[in-house]
Amino acid sequence: MSITKLHEQSYLAMENKIEQRKALNLLGLARKAGKLTTGQDLVLAAIRSGKAKVVLMANDCGQSTQKKFTDKCKSYDVALTTEMLVAINIADNDIKRTLLFFLFCL
Repeated sequence: MSITKLHEQSYLAMENKIEQRKALNLLGLARKAGKLTTGQDLVLAAIRSGKAKVVLMANDCGQSTQKKFTDKCKSYDVALTTEMLVAINIADNDIKRTLLFFLFCL
């Protein structure tokens, strides 16, 4: 592999880490603003009440949990992703758009 290719891969990896850090910082801000819900029961309640805008589900959760969240999100037309390690809900559209940009636009 050429030096240029290695530098390019290192740069992309570094850029990805920066975007992940931005996403985590945004989650911290959402939590401080009271726009973040954590835990299965509270997130499911937020979905049912219409407060959930996007649900970030653990990528290693069990099949029954995955089915429960997938079905609920489809029923209530809530965005769902499995990019995170916990089940959380974002209850603000601006935060949702920015977070999804950080997670998926690289």
